[in-house]
Amino acid sequence: MTHGHSPRRDVVLLAIPTLNEARTIIPVLERLTADQDGEFDLRICVVDGGSTDGTVELVRAYARHRSQVFLEHNGRRIQSAGINLAVARHGEGAKWLVRCDAHANYPRGYIASLLRTQRRTGATSVVVPMDSVGCIPFQKAVAWVSDSLIGSGGSAHRGGRKSGFVDHGHHALIALDMFKRVGGYEESFTHNEDAEFDCRLRALAGTIYLDGETRLEYHPRDSFQGIWRQYFNYGRGRSRTLRRHPTSLRLRQFAVPSFMVVFFACLAIAPALPHVLVVPFLYLFALALTSCQIALRHRTACGLLSGPVAGVMHTAWASGFLLGLAGARDMRWSPERQPAQAEAV
Repeated sequence: MTHGHSPRRDVVLLAIPTLNEARTIIPVLERLTADQDGEFDLRICVVDGGSTDGTVELVRAYARHRSQVFLEHNGRRIQSAGINLAVARHGEGAKWLVRCDAHANYPRGYIASLLRTQRRTGATSVVVPMDSVGCIPFQKAVAWVSDSLIGSGGSAHRGGRKSGFVDHGHHALIALDMFKRVGGYEESFTHNEDAEFDCRLRALAGTIYLDGETRLEYHPRDSFQGIWRQYFNYGRGRSRTLRRHPTSLRLRQFAVPSFMVVFFACLAIAPALPHVLVVPFLYLFALALTSCQIALRHRTACGLLSGPVAGVMHTAWASGFLLGLAGARDMRWSPERQPAQAEAV
């Protein structure tokens, strides 16, 4: 598809995957379209995975009088395929890809800030921290845990404040030529496709810079069931990334499944060796202490949910990781074995 833009300014392709985002998609579009300040030309592609709540109709109406807003149907439904589709259909002539979520809150000047950071650092990709924001008591507990050491294991892009070159972060801006060279996202991944992409990016000499000053807010899941499903899928996706990139596992990620194996093994052999119960006792004590600390820090009883939330996160992530590792059949990636979608993007 041919797009008309000023030849003097860089073109930024903004890709937004959606699936039933009627409540949030228009505010997100309005905020991001208002971001254009003359330094760049903005092209927006919403890739919808089959929404049934009116998202498609809202985007069509919004795009009717905005020539640089496009809507595409994402038949694969998953985000990795949606971003690749946006690049394939609307990436011509664009220099940068910015990936956004329809359920996140973006600050004013978000895209311009990413571009300034890229110019200053020369990074191939600029990533940002995510700040969890809760609206109801359960979400608040999830947000506080997610941004804590016991919840994120010290991950720099989960509420961190430091800037610098990193191995991975929440995807924001990527040089489009490198995105295509790397092969785009692996479309068989429903989760962890960004971390898997970053492994290939670094292998091809790409660099990733975490901009601790440019941040976004997102609303976490609002139930234990939702948290379990989310973190189980995170763990399973991470196991697939490990299969494809064996050197990518970090100590904090290895520690969670390893400890959960020890935890449940101790419970299993406790009838014969009661003293091993000290291990699960210490873990449960740490969760209880976390609940008390967060409740006192924020001066609300909502914080008492933090320990149980952390326990669900750990157990779900470990279960997904271990089951995924046992069942994964991914081959180890090498630059000579690019993913099939490399030609498509």
